[in-house]
Amino acid sequence: MKAIVAHAAKDLRVETRDLPVAGPGDVLVQIARGGICGSDLHYYSHGGFGTIRLREPMILGHEVSGRIADIGAGVDGLERGQLVAVSPSRPCYGCSYCLEGRQNHCVNMRFYGSAMPFPHIQGAFSEYVVADPRQCVPADGLGAGEAAVAEPLAVVLHAARRAGDLMGKRVLVTGCGPIGQLAVLVARAAGAVEIVATDVTPFTLQKAQEVGADAAHNVAADTDALSPYTSGKGTFDVLFECSGVAAALAGAVPAMRPGAIVMQLGLGGDMRLPMQAMTAKELDLRGSFRFHAEFFTAVQMMQAGRLDVTPLITHAFPVDDAVAAFEMASDRTQAIKAQIAFS
Repeated sequence: MKAIVAHAAKDLRVETRDLPVAGPGDVLVQIARGGICGSDLHYYSHGGFGTIRLREPMILGHEVSGRIADIGAGVDGLERGQLVAVSPSRPCYGCSYCLEGRQNHCVNMRFYGSAMPFPHIQGAFSEYVVADPRQCVPADGLGAGEAAVAEPLAVVLHAARRAGDLMGKRVLVTGCGPIGQLAVLVARAAGAVEIVATDVTPFTLQKAQEVGADAAHNVAADTDALSPYTSGKGTFDVLFECSGVAAALAGAVPAMRPGAIVMQLGLGGDMRLPMQAMTAKELDLRGSFRFHAEFFTAVQMMQAGRLDVTPLITHAFPVDDAVAAFEMASDRTQAIKAQIAFS
């Protein structure tokens, strides 16, 4: 089978690997679509991010969907040929955090395509993957591309859950990559009365308005774009900071109301925070990391028609064009979510 393997920065190869076999309690999934995530791009462009570096060849990818190709002994509830969204999150279900219901903080987590441990956890950008049935969520009624968006959507749903009730709130989204776009969609579905987005690229800002932002501002072209929202000690009740850029957070603080919630989703490395201004406004800084139960919710919301992610899927490339796909995914002037079509 073919697999997309990162060896080092700008060294991405389509390689042949042995076809895996589903053992007892496993399922074999023939991967259909895989979305290229920001972490995949970091491995491709820089060989890692922060202190996390590639130390051996690693199959990339964790946003995938596919069809059940084989079912191991003892597995119920899934059928051959069935389309499933495959969660990349594989907690141990036995550590203290798992037992508390905080599986996203599992101390023995095996998350697809992660160079955090060594040996690395291999990813899911391959034609076939052996999975735990608990990872596989039936995606009947969805396209393979939609089902592959369940993972980033789950990331945003987890953040929205931590942010609390958004009904009637005014929401600011900084950074209009895939996560920022999904934050706009989720905030709209959750009843936000006003949603404003910022970025530095006209294409992503236009897309944010298409999916539900009331206004979108280019803070590179207009550094004072948020000034109108600063009067009366601020406008916004919730910030979804999706860029991971310190300047984006610092620029947003004056526009936040006292007591507002700052949800930090962007992971761009360590950030300097305007702590004095945040303290004076009594802002509530909350981190958000991965997801667990929200993955199932993401699929259900798409199936119910509550969220339409299809406008965010801007490109699909065959597996043999993996390098071109990664280059396109890196280009925010024309791509939101680029996917690999495996079958």
